[in-house]
Amino acid sequence: IMNIKQHLKEDVYNVLKDYIKKEDIVIEKPKMREMGDYALPCFTYSKVLKKSPNDIANTIKEKLCNYEINVVNGYANVFINKKEFSKNILDKIALEKEEFGSSKIGQSKTVVIEYSSPNIAKPFGVGHLRSTVIGEALKNICIKTGYNVYTINYLGDYGTQFGKLIYAYKTWGNAEAIKENPIQELKRVYVKFHEEAEKNKGLEDEGRKWFKKLCENDKEALELWNWFKEESLKDFQKTYDLLGINKFDSYTGESYYKDLANDVVEEIEKKGISKISEGATIVDLGENKTPALIKKSDGTTLYITRDIAALIDRKNKYNFDEILYVVGSEQTLHFEQIKEVLQKMGYDYFDSIHHIGFGMVLQDGKKMSTRGGRTASLNVLLDNSIELAKKIIEEKNPNLPNKDEVVKQVGVGAVIFNDLKNYRINDIEFKLEDILKFEGETGPYIQYTCARANSLIKKLKNNSVDYENLEINEYEWNVIFRLNEFEETILKSKDNYDPSLIAKYIIDLAQDFNKLYANYKFIDENENLTEFRLQIAYATKIVLKEGMRLLGINAPDEM
Repeated sequence: IMNIKQHLKEDVYNVLKDYIKKEDIVIEKPKMREMGDYALPCFTYSKVLKKSPNDIANTIKEKLCNYEINVVNGYANVFINKKEFSKNILDKIALEKEEFGSSKIGQSKTVVIEYSSPNIAKPFGVGHLRSTVIGEALKNICIKTGYNVYTINYLGDYGTQFGKLIYAYKTWGNAEAIKENPIQELKRVYVKFHEEAEKNKGLEDEGRKWFKKLCENDKEALELWNWFKEESLKDFQKTYDLLGINKFDSYTGESYYKDLANDVVEEIEKKGISKISEGATIVDLGENKTPALIKKSDGTTLYITRDIAALIDRKNKYNFDEILYVVGSEQTLHFEQIKEVLQKMGYDYFDSIHHIGFGMVLQDGKKMSTRGGRTASLNVLLDNSIELAKKIIEEKNPNLPNKDEVVKQVGVGAVIFNDLKNYRINDIEFKLEDILKFEGETGPYIQYTCARANSLIKKLKNNSVDYENLEINEYEWNVIFRLNEFEETILKSKDNYDPSLIAKYIIDLAQDFNKLYANYKFIDENENLTEFRLQIAYATKIVLKEGMRLLGINAPDEM
């Protein structure tokens, strides 16, 4: 069945098509359900139709006799046929199961998403949590809406720090310690380098020398750097496993583009869009705009040059329709410059670049950092969350089967949901005790609601419901009406690159379902009513579970 809102839009358009375009038809949701299920404001059509809003609303009412419509103050308030609508939506969910809410809007289109992108030889920090979970959710949403998706983990694997690291390892490193705990050992020698460099300024030159060797593909430097990279990726995979992220299509890091960046500089110079400023090569982006620095006076390229090289390479490789960069909001200027340089270079796909910015992770109102003594390692944070989830679940349900798996799903799900329920641009506050509560707007609340629905549907007989002899109450109707909004929410989430719309939707659905559960018995002496309510529970479970999956969260069957 077509979404009821689309049906209504189509029907209204057929009434008014001689005067207005389909995209100009506005359908709102009234503030209060008793006013109607949908409202059609008719004020904007007055000028064209040369009629009062009330007269237009009455015309719609006369022509759409298959709807119950009340006209109030220039609005045509539409009431849906509850019985027919409920049957359609519950049957559709039972038939489609987890495919419910899918669409083909992105069919034959390709989206490339760059996200996560930790720095090798460093702990997987909380700062990369947001990029990772937002990127993974956007991947799932794009696939759900029919797009062909490629994921890129653009590793931070280039820069002078790697020269310092090679020198530090050769001077103070231990190969066995690296095999045992690569990140900890690499971090130890890197910190040691900086402590020693305070006393001996010549060490900075040693670091630069080794970085130069790396740039020139020196055998020893390359072997060590590749080893650091492999060991780092093994360590990162533990975090990805915890988060339920299988693999990326590409792990090509910044280092891959060090030579291609020189080709970009050459192309920019040939096209005559650059100029020399204090020995450096820049692209002037116009009045009141910061020029893009493309090549330093010593001839080395910059991060932006490598990013442009990566972008051109990805376009050639994937021929994307959109490319999403899930990178912190502080990089806004960087991506604006990339788009403008690309446009000046004559590439017409600059508009397909979208910077998916996000705010910081805060603890007690301050940015999480190792130096400030606040937990900054993502693994430690996830372990702490799992530990607290274990304590709570052992108190609530000590005999829960498959407890260890459930504890992990709840602990990790709480961290992911706390991130994604917030609009990404906002900073997020992190307080373990709050995010693991089983009530309120939390991951465990959604998971618990899903498990509750799952326990009810064991009694479902899958008999057909006699809708004629059914009175649908407001609590049942609220859940059913909300279920119908799932596909529209997913599409909006894709259009706005905003997973929080899905997170808010599943909070609302869980709340609607729990209100029904609190006010009415699901197992009633009336068998028809029991079957109807259990079908609502079944549909709710499917949609909550699928909504959580899109956000990268698992739904335990029992809690």
